[in-house]
Amino acid sequence: MTDKVVKRPEDVHLIVFACEAGMGSSLMGSNQLKKMIKKAKLDIKVVHSPVQQIPDNADIVLVHKGMAQQVKAKIGTAAIVPFMMFFNDPAVKALVESLKAGESIESAV
Repeated sequence: MTDKVVKRPEDVHLIVFACEAGMGSSLMGSNQLKKMIKKAKLDIKVVHSPVQQIPDNADIVLVHKGMAQQVKAKIGTAAIVPFMMFFNDPAVKALVESLKAGESIESAV
């Protein structure tokens, strides 16, 4: 499958902030994303998960760019948004702004 997953904003109900082990910096990044989603008044659930435990119903997965291909292999139905920094990463802010503006999210991998 070479087509990238695209999620329309109205179809986004669950965003997963994924990491390797499910602890530390990524948990704080997940909490930051929850606050951003709430401030944007979006009705989207945000959860934190180790990559190997990403729920099958994830619509969007935020993950460090080094693990994006691993996530794609695990759950090919989610739009994957890679980031570089666990805090204040431009990709995370852009995701929230796009959803707030009603724009579709295209998987980066």
